[in-house]
Amino acid sequence: MDKLGDNLKLEKQPTAEKAAKVLEEGINKKYACIISANCTARYSGRAESFLDLGDRIIFIKPDTTVLIHQTSGSQPVNWMPNNTVHNVSVKKDKLVLSSARISPPEKLEVEMDQVHFVNIMEMEDREKIQTQGSEKHMAEMIYKNPSLISKDFKPVSMEEQTKYGFIDVFGHDGKGVLTIVECKRYSADLGAVTQLRRYVERIKKDKGLKKVNGVIAAPKISSNAKKMLEDWGFKFKMVEPPKHFEEKKKKQSILSNF
Repeated sequence: MDKLGDNLKLEKQPTAEKAAKVLEEGINKKYACIISANCTARYSGRAESFLDLGDRIIFIKPDTTVLIHQTSGSQPVNWMPNNTVHNVSVKKDKLVLSSARISPPEKLEVEMDQVHFVNIMEMEDREKIQTQGSEKHMAEMIYKNPSLISKDFKPVSMEEQTKYGFIDVFGHDGKGVLTIVECKRYSADLGAVTQLRRYVERIKKDKGLKKVNGVIAAPKISSNAKKMLEDWGFKFKMVEPPKHFEEKKKKQSILSNF
């Protein structure tokens, strides 16, 4: 058998004793363990909580992290971090998972009335997520393609530090007027405009200038933010993050062929 077949064990509708045996094997071998069960969950530590009977997914990661998911939502309803110690037992024909750690002291006990399935398998994943379309990537794209801002924009630096934070792109226009570009990967709001103004005022003061241009680069901007931007003499340029919504646009293009 291949690696997956050799290191995977799935038990459907197991007895509490059988489920406990499989789960103990998975925990001892530092496998990923997935249990579907009708269960309760009691937590004590950062707070106190009790979750009554319901069908849930319990996921124990190889690093000992445990997550309990309900039938809706992306966030776990209960969880314990890594460096957690797990104990498996059977009490009155019910599978019980007790998870605890010492510092800070906290405990999670999951009592399973019925186990739908228990699945354990060896997993290996050493990769780190690579994000695309961040504000840093937007700044890099604008720095390399200044015409996205204007035909005469000349970028000088990225992430220029000020007292109030880092300016995404710093440069000047065709007349030599210093220009600050603030990037937002989603819709620019009032907060983005006031942030840009703080940067502009700081640069004016530090360099003794009367005029500094301000530009917000974003896919879109709210109507009230645009009004404030114009009132303060700043500009908005519609710029989408690199590869942002690329997959969505491909799908829309395919659909339009029908």
